Amino acid sequence: MEVFVIGVGLMGGSIGLALRTRGHRVTAWDIDGERLDRCIAMGAADSASTDFALSCAECDIAIVAVPVSNVAELVAAALSAGAPVVTDVGSVKAPIVSAVEGLSTRSEYFVAGHPMAGSEQDGLDGADADLFVGATWVLTPTNATNQDAHALTRSLAIAVGAEVIEIEPERHDALVAVVSHVPQLAATTLMDVASEAGDGSAVLLRLAAGGFRDMTRIAASHPAIWPDICAANRDAIVDALDSYVEALGAVRGMVASGDRVALLELLTRARNSRRALPVSAAIEGPLAEIRTPIADRPGVLAEVTTLAGSLGVNILDLEIVHSIEGESGVLVLVVPSARAASLVDALISSGYRPVRSEL
Repeated sequence: MEVFVIGVGLMGGSIGLALRTRGHRVTAWDIDGERLDRCIAMGAADSASTDFALSCAECDIAIVAVPVSNVAELVAAALSAGAPVVTDVGSVKAPIVSAVEGLSTRSEYFVAGHPMAGSEQDGLDGADADLFVGATWVLTPTNATNQDAHALTRSLAIAVGAEVIEIEPERHDALVAVVSHVPQLAATTLMDVASEAGDGSAVLLRLAAGGFRDMTRIAASHPAIWPDICAANRDAIVDALDSYVEALGAVRGMVASGDRVALLELLTRARNSRRALPVSAAIEGPLAEIRTPIADRPGVLAEVTTLAGSLGVNILDLEIVHSIEGESGVLVLVVPSARAASLVDALISSGYRPVRSEL
């Protein structure tokens, strides 16, 4: 696979390292020439691009790994230059998808993505070939997404060790506000409050127990990316913050009134919910193959994969077998056997004609 990485910070550098380790060829581009030289020197790319348009035209897929505020513009530029497929790694999706649709006549070849991985080290210094191994990589295709572009983007994410799930762009933004953006703001605010309350950093460090360190760890992440993220996902973040502030107000009331019963119920409920979180999405046990005829049109693959995502079914492998006439084909999915029945039932309810076989 010929991959063009646009932007070589933490994500772009890690993608480059991961792909090259697995035998793919990577060309890199960045507005910062010094950073681009470092990227080449550390082995995160085979070569530096001296011609953005030519690199777009010659690649199999371009990956835009720049701050959220610049993603749509560069995605549109890559599509305009002839990149056959473009994806991104931004942590906000709906505004980017909408902007690209308005900027490019080839927006169906853009498959928006978000690898849920990171590092406490800033920029290229934190790049790691194994950053995505076992991580969740979210794709947010739409009804207009070209299915071959969609399938290639899935293959890239899987190639670097990630586990792919697919949901709608708007749902992604609402969920990520709760599990990523608000936690960042909460950790940052708690760290700031503690710093103001502490009698000097030395005393604060001596008092800081494991729980405080765990809760504020992400406050050490690179601050420059967050104003853009908060602006892009403002509405979802504000909604999530409102819910969090309301819940904190309720906790304050429990503590102030000495309501031990309500406090214990909250602590128990939260403990049970935390323990119920899956430790890993690793798949064990037998596998099943599901084959279903599909129309050869944009959006079909997105319908099926987002349906699987809504059911919590992990698609381990995917292939589209095109017909000679080009009007239809067969979608082949490999999923855990234990979850296959629910997906088959949902596909039938959605009008598909799946056939299941055990592997």
